Amino acid sequence: MEAPPASSDPYKFLNITLNSDGSLTRHRDFPKLPPTDHSKDIPLNPNNKTFIRLFKPRNIPPESKLPILVYFHGGGFILYSAASAPFHESCTKMADRLQTIILSVEYRLAPEHRLPAAYEDGVEAISWLRDQARSGGDCDAWLKDTVDFSRCFVMGSSSGGNIVYSVALRVVDTDLSPVKIQGLIMNQAFFGGVETSDSESRLKDDRICPLTATHLLWSLCLPNGVDRDHVYSNPIKSSGPEEREKMGRFPSTLINGYGGDPLVDRQRDVAEMLKARGVHVETRFDKDGFHACELFDENKAKALYDTVEAFMKSCSSTAPSSNM
Repeated sequence: MEAPPASSDPYKFLNITLNSDGSLTRHRDFPKLPPTDHSKDIPLNPNNKTFIRLFKPRNIPPESKLPILVYFHGGGFILYSAASAPFHESCTKMADRLQTIILSVEYRLAPEHRLPAAYEDGVEAISWLRDQARSGGDCDAWLKDTVDFSRCFVMGSSSGGNIVYSVALRVVDTDLSPVKIQGLIMNQAFFGGVETSDSESRLKDDRICPLTATHLLWSLCLPNGVDRDHVYSNPIKSSGPEEREKMGRFPSTLINGYGGDPLVDRQRDVAEMLKARGVHVETRFDKDGFHACELFDENKAKALYDTVEAFMKSCSSTAPSSNM
């Protein structure tokens, strides 16, 4: 028997209720996991209740200096946490698989904190890392003993991929030394627009990202009074000269997507936009797969980690010039 279509009520589909004060009641969430022997939480901004969850590989060779990867989780800007089980487990696996320190960011969620709040938290996390690198003997022991700050990467999935792009715009003119961002990694990044793309139309009743749900997500996370062509969601249409000049100074960028993801055409368009500005862009678009499939399919996760590992190695060996 054919499965029923995705709910036409996006609130029901997302298991949320919008309260009269503008906040959300989130009825169902992934379980949150505590830190382990190989992860720990560090406060970022207590006033905003943000924190960083650090992950380190279980087996670090003696005297090694590892790259560091700043990570932003998905959830449409309104759901989940750095401590949510799928993201905690994914970061644990990436730390081991990539032999990398992972800095996973707990950012503020909309609609209680609409964009650009998550972007600001991302910038604060990058600034925290820079300050740690400059602090000498006061640097966190996990970072001081094991991290090569000149090999930093910034990665995000879904809405986290959007955060990667927007954080990069905000830090491209910032002196981050001795931190050097060698690459950006946007995995199934969440972008939008008023005009429906071909993939959104073709997959409008998708089981993970139906069109009614993505439209609701944008209405809850964008600043009040704007539409989906706002620069936060549609940089292709709404970026001005300043944004275009800044994106031209991005480091090497990896964009990963799947043919069964309604957002895939937007991801392809962002890749072409960056290429047109002279950015070295590597793309991997698998015809099979769906949005967030690497969280549920071990083979997709392995393929993603293999792609990220190859990208990080290529960036470390070539180190193309950028201002980050």
